[in-house]
Amino acid sequence: MLKYALLVLFVGALGGLVLASFVLRGRLAPWLVSVLHALLGASGLSLVILGIINAEGGKLAWLALCVLLLAAGFGFYLATIHYGKQIAFKRVVLTHAGLAVTGVCLLLLAVFVS
Repeated sequence: MLKYALLVLFVGALGGLVLASFVLRGRLAPWLVSVLHALLGASGLSLVILGIINAEGGKLAWLALCVLLLAAGFGFYLATIHYGKQIAFKRVVLTHAGLAVTGVCLLLLAVFVS
């Protein structure tokens, strides 16, 4: 289950790169890409939770889940800014991205090292 979560999160990250490129250039990102990014992130989180319930990954998977949930919180904040047709602060976007990358790296370790 955790391998599928990684796949979904990687595809979602591609959408995140598109969104970040718009924000870093000072432009409003396409709403459709934002929604797809959110849906893929939520699906990935659901798969991580299911993997943990099935006793996959151990403590690293739990840590990855916590970091990814924190990234999701920043993502919800960014979505509210986007919904208001405003451009997000670059530091918030970079914080969201950094947390998401950290969570995925921890999940990679949980799947392939542990």
